Amino acid sequence: MHHDDVGVPYVLMQKRSWWSHHGGTWGLPGGARDSHEDAVTSALREAHEEAALRGEGLRVQGVYLDDHGGWSFETVIAASAERLAAAPANRESTELRWLALDEVAGRKLHPGFAATWGEIQGAIRPETIVLDVANIVGARAEHGWWRDRAGAATRLLEDVAGLRLGHPVLAQWYPRVVAVVEGAAKSVPAVPGIEVVAAAGSGDDAIVEVVRDSRPWERVVVVTADRGLRERVSELGAEIVGPRWLLSQLGDR
Repeated sequence: MHHDDVGVPYVLMQKRSWWSHHGGTWGLPGGARDSHEDAVTSALREAHEEAALRGEGLRVQGVYLDDHGGWSFETVIAASAERLAAAPANRESTELRWLALDEVAGRKLHPGFAATWGEIQGAIRPETIVLDVANIVGARAEHGWWRDRAGAATRLLEDVAGLRLGHPVLAQWYPRVVAVVEGAAKSVPAVPGIEVVAAAGSGDDAIVEVVRDSRPWERVVVVTADRGLRERVSELGAEIVGPRWLLSQLGDR
């Protein structure tokens, strides 16, 4: 999946060869997963084998699970910054085409894909979680956190980096995570998997800038309980959840 210059999402679709199961229908490139593979590894391999796509230019956003009990379909959602060249790499496809999101339902779809497309398309947008670290650390209220704000912020970010965040649709979710730190916590070290933004001044202002700089088609969720900040980012189209949304997933009570 990729977005064009005005934010229209495009999905790479495969027209199945006539001799295959449900031949002549449209769906996603894919196939059987090897016993040693996870869903992402398998999907990237199949994308290369069927569409000559390489994984270097793709960012995996999540995995949708369609579980039938004993067997399942796993749809891996990945995005590219540009429209990658794709062509049938074996006899399983008669055509590969990038289709705008609103064009997909108009094709003759593979029944399995058609049954889940309504839910999958709602999870296609890139998603960014913005952490108001000072606010979340205060809500976490570790003993003595106010005496070592940098240490408390570092522990929070390390915990978040090791967490598999829950999503209402996706079985696995890999959002972009941006953590805004300020004041005494600006010295936190880099944490793999998290973009740390050190506020030059107000942390709230820095969060507003992160939201403002996001792409128009991106879903942005700000984690904060600060009422004034919630109003400011809401005006920019961001969604808001309180610190408890995150802390409950970390096992905090």
